[in-house]
Amino acid sequence: MKHTEDPEEQRELMEVKEESEELREVKEESEELREVKEESEELREVKEESEELREVKEESEELREVKEEREELREVKEEREELREVKEEHHVKPGEKPLCRSKTKNKCLKKRRAKKSFTCTQCGNSYRTKQNLERHMIVHTGEKPHTCDQCGKSFTCKQNLERHMIVHTGEKPYTCDQCGKSFTQKVNLENHMRAHTGEKPHTCDQCGKSLTRLKTLKEHMMIHTGEKPHTCGQCGKSFTHKLSLENHMRVHTGEKPHTCDQCGKSFTQLKTLKEHMMIHTGEKPHTCDQCGKSFTHKVSIENHMRVHTGEKPHTCDQCGKSFTQLKTLKEHRMIHTGEKPHTCGQCGKSFTHKGSLEIHMRVHTGEKLFKCDQCRKSFSSKQYLEIHMRIHTGEKPYECSHCDKRFSQSSNLKMHEKIHSGQTLLKVS
Repeated sequence: MKHTEDPEEQRELMEVKEESEELREVKEESEELREVKEESEELREVKEESEELREVKEESEELREVKEEREELREVKEEREELREVKEEHHVKPGEKPLCRSKTKNKCLKKRRAKKSFTCTQCGNSYRTKQNLERHMIVHTGEKPHTCDQCGKSFTCKQNLERHMIVHTGEKPYTCDQCGKSFTQKVNLENHMRAHTGEKPHTCDQCGKSLTRLKTLKEHMMIHTGEKPHTCGQCGKSFTHKLSLENHMRVHTGEKPHTCDQCGKSFTQLKTLKEHMMIHTGEKPHTCDQCGKSFTHKVSIENHMRVHTGEKPHTCDQCGKSFTQLKTLKEHRMIHTGEKPHTCGQCGKSFTHKGSLEIHMRVHTGEKLFKCDQCRKSFSSKQYLEIHMRIHTGEKPYECSHCDKRFSQSSNLKMHEKIHSGQTLLKVS
């Protein structure tokens, strides 16, 4: 007799199979996400290395210019020495006709040209060897004969190509003996070592600020000049740094390459992701030295310090009221403009603040998150709970300026003060 499987067992087996399939899909998605993260990290490293190579190129160009200047100075010295020798050779003796100065100079120039027989037809520079002249001509022709077989990028000289190849091989032969970090170029290691030594050899002649890198100094100088060479092609906004423009472009593209591995939330900047990660770790590195309160972000502690200093730098140009935060001023201005950008999708009621809309939505959902630990009564907002708690504590923070009578709520104080002002309180029948 053929055994018939129980339908219930079949259904359970099917569910188990479906769950296994779902688990496999989740696993595949996690693996894909991990691969994407790795690729993003590799791309970032390549980008950093490209930036390092660019810096090396700039420093090499500066070094080349210094070498050329030294060579020119050396040649000038040689010319002066030759002229001096010629003068001594043709020293005017009594009764002799003096040698013309122009003839002396021409003789020296001919002598020098004999040493430098290869001259550029474009700019007139002369070189001792044909090879040096050929290398120089690339400046005028724009020729880049040395091409990378990995990515197709071309270079003017073989040495630059060899430096570039390290990007593809991943080779980092220069290692810091302090922290173990490795670099592709010797000059990058030298710059890095300043992080340990504290050396800052590049000083701003405008404000005296010192920096570790020449590149950073150049970027810093733009603060004084007001130069913003990197402009967005979408909205025309300009930036001092290329990286700032790249981050800004994500506003237009919607790209958010930095993803939290805890909750999956994505961000446009790595810095923002790092700050977000503190929510999961509970890290609050910025502590107030006045009251000991800690904060996740530096800007939060800066705003908090104004509680102690009483500073209110943001002033309303309509009524003169001042605020500690720019955000609070912007929200306050809506009182004057009448703007209420946050609208309830259930009843159409509008609010100035997003938080007010969120509290209002609890009227529709019936949600009451804030519970009294004395009587277990629940409230839709923290503010309502705080007002309620005064019943238990007996606190009456609002005092009448006329008769010293106290109230638990500001609305009750306002109603009471109408008695003193002579205003009639209308009864609703």
